Amino acid sequence: MTIQVSAFRWVPEFAQGFVRDLRVRWALEEAGIPYEAALIGLDDRASADYRGWQPFGQVPAYKDGAVEMFESGAIVLHLAGKSDALSPQDEAGLARTTTWVLAALNSVEPTIAQLPEIDLFHAGEAWTTERRPQVVAAIRERLTALAAWLGDKPYLEGERFTAGDLMMATVLRDVVESGLLAEFPSLDAYVARCIARPAFQRAMDAQLKPFREFAPAA
Repeated sequence: MTIQVSAFRWVPEFAQGFVRDLRVRWALEEAGIPYEAALIGLDDRASADYRGWQPFGQVPAYKDGAVEMFESGAIVLHLAGKSDALSPQDEAGLARTTTWVLAALNSVEPTIAQLPEIDLFHAGEAWTTERRPQVVAAIRERLTALAAWLGDKPYLEGERFTAGDLMMATVLRDVVESGLLAEFPSLDAYVARCIARPAFQRAMDAQLKPFREFAPAA
């Protein structure tokens, strides 16, 4: 069967281009693997049928006829283990790709994710006045460490783009609008380099297409 990846039929404008099925779409585009988007709405998220595929009602979920799974990082790693376009296929190379995928999800994203949470979902609340500077300081600390590792390399492991870069770039995009990434020119250029890839552009176009088609009437 053709691979199916679940994705939302529509989301509010601030989330468009940032829903996590983008990560899986991008990986599939890099690997040149065809797929179909299984579009879901709010009602579908709570259905027993969809919860049997994705227990938390989120996206993305993945199925290919032999494998069913969920969580964007797990799916991207599954694809990386099958495609030289996403990772070296030797044991050491695949281990390094896995390391960077998990570093993006565990060492960088939890810190970064706090800022959109404050700025988008709790804007104006009194507690954010004290908390936001603490979050910004923690993000700067993480970005400083990451910039030191990247140095003047084009990608995290040198000349070769891997699924680790794919995941890291999607995480770092969340602080572009805040201006924090611009404080680190090498990381700013790194993200720009990653998202300039044709596979990313195809994945982004594919995610945005149904948002336009199913946009609520004004």
